[in-house]
Amino acid sequence: MTAGLGRRARSMAEIGQIFGALASFPPQHFRPLESEPGDVFITCWGKSGTTLMQQMFHQIRMIAATGAGDMDFDDISRMTPWEDSAPAIDHDVNGPQRAMPRGFKSHREYERLPAGRRYVITLRDPHETYVSNYRFIGGWWFEPGSISMEEFMPFWLGGGPGGCDYYTHLLSWWARRDEPDTLLTSYRWAVKNKRAMISRLAAFMGIEASDAMVDMVDAMTTREFMHEHKDRFDDAMFTAALEAKVGIPADSDSSKVQAVGSDAKQLPSSVAERIDAMWAERVTPVTGHANFAELAAELEA
Repeated sequence: MTAGLGRRARSMAEIGQIFGALASFPPQHFRPLESEPGDVFITCWGKSGTTLMQQMFHQIRMIAATGAGDMDFDDISRMTPWEDSAPAIDHDVNGPQRAMPRGFKSHREYERLPAGRRYVITLRDPHETYVSNYRFIGGWWFEPGSISMEEFMPFWLGGGPGGCDYYTHLLSWWARRDEPDTLLTSYRWAVKNKRAMISRLAAFMGIEASDAMVDMVDAMTTREFMHEHKDRFDDAMFTAALEAKVGIPADSDSSKVQAVGSDAKQLPSSVAERIDAMWAERVTPVTGHANFAELAAELEA
């Protein structure tokens, strides 16, 4: 028996009802993460490169362990579990993984993750994250066209299950940009310099990346390859839980890998102005950067 609406939402209030309905099911299998030394947290903010980093991380360790890449999974978040969503989908994130080091997905800031571990973060322009998030949730959590981009602001600010708002996340990791346990760059740099990013991530994981490994991981992290295998990157476990618990159809489009990337120019001016005002209020006084482009330029340099 499902709870809540039994269908996709048609308003922001109904999205809230879906979250409430999910929380009403007591977990049977979920256990809080028991983190171990050496764990790696891929903790980009939502729609800021998490899936790309999960795929890159998993392929690096599998090639190092077996000599071959690995696409024999139904959900990349089964390979690098997402503790933030685990209570909702009733998933135990503990236990051995296919190769070492263990990896976990998160959208959290540093202060709410286990200390003394390793952290991988790519930062993205907030305007792009807004458009990407809207495209991702539309047609999955809510009926296409039923919620406008202007109305979507509360969802974007929420940061997803277990997450935090964009600005809290950015400032938390910006403060740790020079720490040896933190690999921080921009999503744009990681995409444009992907082979260098593969080598940097491998070294961060304690793995020596040969040219052959870089070639293999590079091929398996192109937009074309990941779109061809998009059913591995569509939150299959979360989708199944939504269908079983709240009646959102499993055939909804939940793929995180789009054929064409999100364009910030699609953002209504009223939304862009609100995002910029929050940046001016919260980020500029701390970092001195007037916008994301300035911050990314320093980070990429």
